[in-house]
Amino acid sequence: MQLSTFSDYSMRVMIYLGLKHGELATISEIARAYKISENHLMKVVHHLALRGYVGTQRGKGGGLRLAGEPNTVNLGELLRATEGDAGLLRCMDAPEHCCIQSDCRLMGILEEAQEALFSVLGKYTLADLLRREEPLARILMPQVVAAQAARAG
Repeated sequence: MQLSTFSDYSMRVMIYLGLKHGELATISEIARAYKISENHLMKVVHHLALRGYVGTQRGKGGGLRLAGEPNTVNLGELLRATEGDAGLLRCMDAPEHCCIQSDCRLMGILEEAQEALFSVLGKYTLADLLRREEPLARILMPQVVAAQAARAG
């Protein structure tokens, strides 16, 4: 199974915002950090904002931030929200695409496997992904880390 690019980008946005500790970030900033498309990120951020994961602030000096604390963002729920209810195979969503569906056990097995995946993800939060924050920040925000080091030392 492979998660969609939309889910991948959603997780990246959440990790980046988690590293910002409530400070505002911009879509451009996140796109530069990950070297990904701003257009795709706009759609992702819009979706995350509609679901209450991200808060946005319009206007000059605006941006986005996590709407809650990282320990309240359940990864299983987040990925369910980004992946939707689509099955692992096309026949799970559109029975007309499979002539053996009425007697096929594969669909039930795949549904169980998909539930197991979301169940495991449901044991973790965004805070779990941020446990080793410093190495992530050095990769995604090298200028910020360098400025903090200069101020400290």
